[in-house]
Amino acid sequence: MFSILKKEIRSFLSSLIAIIVIVVFLIANGLFLWVFKETNILDAGYANIDPLFDLAPIIFIFLISAITMRSFSEEKKSGTFEILTTKPLTDMSIIMGKYFAGLIIVIFAILPTLIYYYTVYKLGLPEGNLDNGAIWGSYMGLVLLSAGYVAIGLFSSIITDNQIVSFIVSMFLCFFFYSTFDYLGSFAIFKNTDFFIEWMGISYHYRNISKGVIDSRDIVYFLSLIGLFLWLTKIIFSSRKW
Repeated sequence: MFSILKKEIRSFLSSLIAIIVIVVFLIANGLFLWVFKETNILDAGYANIDPLFDLAPIIFIFLISAITMRSFSEEKKSGTFEILTTKPLTDMSIIMGKYFAGLIIVIFAILPTLIYYYTVYKLGLPEGNLDNGAIWGSYMGLVLLSAGYVAIGLFSSIITDNQIVSFIVSMFLCFFFYSTFDYLGSFAIFKNTDFFIEWMGISYHYRNISKGVIDSRDIVYFLSLIGLFLWLTKIIFSSRKW
């Protein structure tokens, strides 16, 4: 697994796509936090980085789909997938190696945003006047959300040998699991089951963790989502009918 993980990280960081998607992510967040009038911290009049955590789940749909789209589709298109399957590794080791590589890259993209936290911490009056529990809860929620998105992206990559198709499918599935259940829960026709429907969506659990209260049910939800898509990836990977 570790050999696959190192290969994937090395391959991704040596590509132009890696630099572009991470830089675009950081620039987009920087613009929303410090420049755009509707969301910038300086005009808000109080110290917080809530806009980062409000926008990141949507931006991550594009970022993580771009990171994961080449995981298996490139291997299949270039003909190296057969070589990959002959390595003395189990199917799950290969999948998990690629999964953790994608997750590490995403965490690597998140880490520079700690500069925003430090800046706002210093700007607070008095200094450090922040809801640190909610902020660290939001970071934890962002990592769990990212882990779910990476699993979805990996599944999207295994079902096609076209990176663009993988990118589109991944974006659709991530958006579906993040937003669709909230919309469905708001319909009057589902008024008796609205809580259950909203509970099925990523957004509900992400918001809960972002409040700074860690509930085991939210953790179990994310682990179940990750497990589901990794299991589906393994089923397709093991079939080898391409």
